[in-house]
Order: sequence, then C-alpha cells, then structure tokens
Amino acid sequence: MMVDLPDLPNELCALARAIADGTVSSEDAVRTTLARAEAAHDLNAFVALEAESALALARQCDRERQAGSLRGPLHGVPLAHKDMFFRAGLPTEAGAALWRGFRPEETSPLVARLEGAGAITFGRLHMAEFALGPTGHNVHLGRCGNPWHARAISGGSSSGSATAVGAGILCASLASDTGGSARVPAAFCGVSGLKPTTGLLPTYAMMELSRTCDTAGPIATSSRALALLMTVLAANGRDYMAGIGEDLCGLRIGLPTTWYNDGIHPEIDYALEAAAAQMRALGATLVDVAVPDQSAMARAAGTIALYEGARVHARDLALRPGDFGEDVRARLARGSAISESDYGSALALRHWAQVAMRDGPFANVDLFLTPATRMSVPLARDVEILGPASRQELIGEISELTRPASLLGFPALVTPMGFDTRRLPLALQLIGPPHSEARLLRTAHAYEQATRWRAHPHAALARA
Repeated sequence: MMVDLPDLPNELCALARAIADGTVSSEDAVRTTLARAEAAHDLNAFVALEAESALALARQCDRERQAGSLRGPLHGVPLAHKDMFFRAGLPTEAGAALWRGFRPEETSPLVARLEGAGAITFGRLHMAEFALGPTGHNVHLGRCGNPWHARAISGGSSSGSATAVGAGILCASLASDTGGSARVPAAFCGVSGLKPTTGLLPTYAMMELSRTCDTAGPIATSSRALALLMTVLAANGRDYMAGIGEDLCGLRIGLPTTWYNDGIHPEIDYALEAAAAQMRALGATLVDVAVPDQSAMARAAGTIALYEGARVHARDLALRPGDFGEDVRARLARGSAISESDYGSALALRHWAQVAMRDGPFANVDLFLTPATRMSVPLARDVEILGPASRQELIGEISELTRPASLLGFPALVTPMGFDTRRLPLALQLIGPPHSEARLLRTAHAYEQATRWRAHPHAALARA
C-alpha cells in the first residue's frame, strides 16, 4: 500500500512542471514510482528495476534544481522503456532467451536525448520476444497483464510500456512500432500511443526487426505528453506542442468508407460514431473518403516485416532454434519461406501505396479517423486455448488496422474513446500524411480534453 508517499501528477507535463517548480522532488517522484512498480508486480510489466542508480541521480537532480539549474524539460522525471533500446554497458534483452545477458557497447540516441533532457531511466519493460507478438504473451517472461482486467491481454509487442503507463506506474515510456507494436497495446490498455513518420526518429542502437517498417514511438497518458516527448526525441528544432490547446476549426477529417469499419465489433462502431460527433463539435469537418485497397497494404506490411525479420534472425534460427518460443519460431519460419520475388512485390506495392494515398485521399483531407482495432480486448484464456494455426490467425487480426500506416511509413496515433460493457478500453486511430505528427497530436489532445476518458479509475491504481 502506498500510504506515506506523495501523490504524483499522472501526466508527464504536469509531473515535469511540479518537479521543476519544487512542488515535488525528483527523489520523491522516483521513490513513489518504484513503490508503484513493486505494488503492481502482478502485472509483470517490468523486467528489471534500477532503484539505486535512479535514486542517486534523482538526488543529484534535486541538488541541481535547488542551485537554479535544470537539465531540460524532463528534469528529474522517472521513465522506463521497452527492453530493446541499448544503453552502453547495461543489459538489453529484447524479451528473448537468446539475448539474455547481452550488454551493448553503445546507447540509443533516443534514450540519450531523453536523459539529456533530464529524464531518469529507472527500469526495463516487458515486451514480446524480439517484438514478434501483439498479445502480451512471452514464454520466457510470462504474460504481461492488462491494468484494467487481470484476465485481459495487454496487447504487444510493447506490452510493458502500455501496461505500466495504463496502471499509473509511470507517465510515459519509449516503445517501438513495426506493425502496431505501440498502438495496439496503447489501445488495449487505455492510453495514448504514437507511431511517427518512419525515418523521423533514429533506429540506431535499438533492436532491429524490419529495416523498412521499424520506428520508435512513445506511449503516454496524454497526447500532450506525446507532443513533449516528440519535441525531445525528434531533436529537429520543431516544437510539437505548439498546436496543443487549439480547437479543430478548419481541420478536415476523413472517414474511410471501406475496409476499416468492415466487421468491427458493434461497441467499437458506436464509440467511433460518438468520437466523430465529438470532433465535429470541436470544429472539424468530417467527410467520407474512398481509400485504395488497405487489405493489400496490411498483407504487404506483414510480408516485409516477416521477410526482413527472418533474415535478421537467420543464423540463430539455424543454430539455436530451441531458444525461440514456439509462436515466434513459427512466424520467423513463415518469413523464411517468403520468396525474394514476393518481398520485392511488397516493396513495390509500398511505393505505389505511398503515392496513391498522398495524391488521393490525403489531397482532400488532413487526416483519417478509424478504429484502432476491429475487436474489443481479448481475454488471455481465449488466446491461450487456440491451436498454433488459429493463434497465428488471431495475431494477424489484432494488428490488421494498424499495419497499413506501417507499410506507408505515415504517422498514426491511438487514444482512448471509451469502454465496452466489460469496462475494457476502446480506442480510435488517427492517420495522417508524412510529417503530420503535430496535427495528429493537436487533434487527439482536443478530443481527450473534451472526453477525458483517462479520468476513469483503473484496476491497478485501485489495488495500489
């Protein structure tokens, strides 16, 4: 029970401001965050906590603040990240037995930018083995829980990031997204997640799955927090918070007339209609738009990621196949069977799709509004009882609506849009043309402020 620890703002910008003005000390923030992580250990969100080093750095940050010096906009803020971003000399294990004990010699520039802005890294977070899995299961680490319902899946592959943020353990986390790995768990755990334009953030010193589709992306309790993180992570001189707080007047939002809404759960359909009405009330113009074949894009994204992932792991698959989990080994085997010709066709479709989307629907609208997933959050037992073939089919279905943006390399953001009758989160997705992150963040923030779905209590904090 957290009885003698201070309440902390559960939003990154608010916590950073409280530490900067001395309302909360960095040491108290770190201690409280560590205590929350321990209290919610049953969620299995963390691979490792780094209490001693984090507390020492927090005390240093407090001394610097008292002397009138701040390291940056994240001064003294505790963060933890998906266990795939390298930090020189420290373990990075990617949820895999094969990487157990691996200590890289270099540090991810993204981690370096966050720490350079004052953030304190205090732990490593659960993930699917080699980022191959959208359910939160990992045979080496155990299943990562969903903070809203113990028997629901967390989503993946950035399971620990979304669960820890959704549980209120921390305000934000660095994750990754190759086909929905940040967006799916953010959707299932009731938080906000962003896949930036591919290539906007460096992928050096981060575990590779697909050189074509990989990107890092933040998960947080608000899109305002995502905007602050993107300002730090992109380090391109752009202030992604500049439009935060503006209304949606003048914005044209496209509602795809095909595919995205095909076969979606009725509760998701209802929530999406309500979200569209809310955005219209905020000043946006909503229009129906025809879109090129998105199912072909989703398939091509899967083809590219599996082909490239199988080549990344080819040596270990040949020499140490037993060290891979069954489902991961099966997915990589499918990738190994993809021909160079089919891979080339998928890349060609990617180029065609980028042009078709930029010159087609995105010539007439600023962004799309879609569901994040067709299905409501599955229960873990409904995943675990499936045979191997059925599990592989479910894996494809979970991330089907997030994969087109991954193929295109376009930015996409998910944020909560309510709850189903089981009180599990529902989420919308915003997709924009290249480098429209600021517009997506502005839109999501306006919607979040009008609806405040994150204001609802959740299971992990109720237990803490």
